[in-house]
Amino acid sequence: MSEAVSLLKCVKMNDFSGIPGVEQLLQKSVIRTLISQFSRPLVISVVREELDTIRQEVRTGRSLPDEQEIISRIAATLSKLNDLTTKPVINATGVILHTNLGRAPLGSTAVQAIADCAGGYSSLEFDLANGSRRWRNTHLHELFRRYLNVEDSLVVNNNAAAVMLVLSALARRKNVVIARNQMVEIGGGFRIPEILAQSGAHLMEIGTTNRVNLDDYRAAVESGGALILHVHPSNFKITGFTEEPGLDEIARLAHEKGVPLVHDLGSGALLDTAIFGLAHEPTVQESLAAGADIVCFSGDKLLGGPQAGIILGKSRYLEKIKKFPLARIVRADKMLICGLEATILTYLKDQALLEVPVWKMIAARSTDLRLRVDQWIKEIGAGSAEASQSTVGGGSLPEEVLPTWVLSLIVKKPDMLARILRRQSPAVIPRIQEGKVLFDPRTVFTEQDEILVKMIIRSLKEYRQKYERTT
Repeated sequence: MSEAVSLLKCVKMNDFSGIPGVEQLLQKSVIRTLISQFSRPLVISVVREELDTIRQEVRTGRSLPDEQEIISRIAATLSKLNDLTTKPVINATGVILHTNLGRAPLGSTAVQAIADCAGGYSSLEFDLANGSRRWRNTHLHELFRRYLNVEDSLVVNNNAAAVMLVLSALARRKNVVIARNQMVEIGGGFRIPEILAQSGAHLMEIGTTNRVNLDDYRAAVESGGALILHVHPSNFKITGFTEEPGLDEIARLAHEKGVPLVHDLGSGALLDTAIFGLAHEPTVQESLAAGADIVCFSGDKLLGGPQAGIILGKSRYLEKIKKFPLARIVRADKMLICGLEATILTYLKDQALLEVPVWKMIAARSTDLRLRVDQWIKEIGAGSAEASQSTVGGGSLPEEVLPTWVLSLIVKKPDMLARILRRQSPAVIPRIQEGKVLFDPRTVFTEQDEILVKMIIRSLKEYRQKYERTT
């Protein structure tokens, strides 16, 4: 008897007779409406996928949904495709270069330049003066030359690509000298040794984790080192019993031995962070002045521009880099170039503190931030002002903080309130610390204050309805 019951159960689990066919569903009015909104091939594809999912659910013992539920599931899947996942958010975390939130926000001039460039045709590779083709980096090169007095430059899509291209072009099948304390891992799990390996260069490690000296570099070069790579450890510090020669000393040795010195600077600061009460971050100008032959850095960190990998330095090396086949693969697109041109121009005009959001946020005074928090509290009718700390983030200035004031909300379920805030439009991203939900005005644009307050009030109302009345 038990075997018969088991067999009957198995038959029911594999009974697909109640599942509607594709054509049957396509005739339903809701599905016909979806076809008009999307396309017939796309809707058919989603219908088939959903029916396959239902068959698998039935095999595992789940009950067969009715036709209306099936149609609802199809409609929900298509709706998700229409819902873009990359959306504007209000960054109230206090992390200025928040990697998960897109790092550096662009200044208004850069945004406008990108919009103008992207919305139509542009003179990307066209010389308007004589009607001939031109190199797409021409104007960027002129801006870098005037601002930094460099011989040559090239812009690619990000700094990892920049380092990869430089090593591939200058040191393929050759030995690259690098200190062990610079074998770092950058964002996304990319490691310097792996980039070296992919470039075709051979790694020559020197020194120890905490100590390396000039004789280590000299011995490596004399043993066949063809290029010296110096990597700025942007996202960590080694303290205590340490020793390391200055970049200028390494540069003199490299020039004496006739090998190029490549400096991966990472953050790409063009202004001195020390004047804002932070530790000094090595600048691009200092790297070039110290004698680095090639300097690579990011565009979307302390530079405050779009994501880019910027390569500056001596023409005899840049010419080889530009001609290397990989340069075409990682080249910058028109929107990157337009945004970066506008950003560098603000530095050239000495307007970076007024135009570049990253520097405006770094320079924001704690007293002004307190006034904004007090106004938020007045309008929200809840919370308190607390002294706190902002961070630069983005792998820049590790352990360095800026004094700030935050709006602090104390609720029983802070994670639930944060989840509700993330569902708003625009989404609000606070930080949770010691059981409190904190909102740091340093990373909130002043023009966002009104909408931020509105989203907090709305989220608090929903939170209280869902959680506080039941506890």
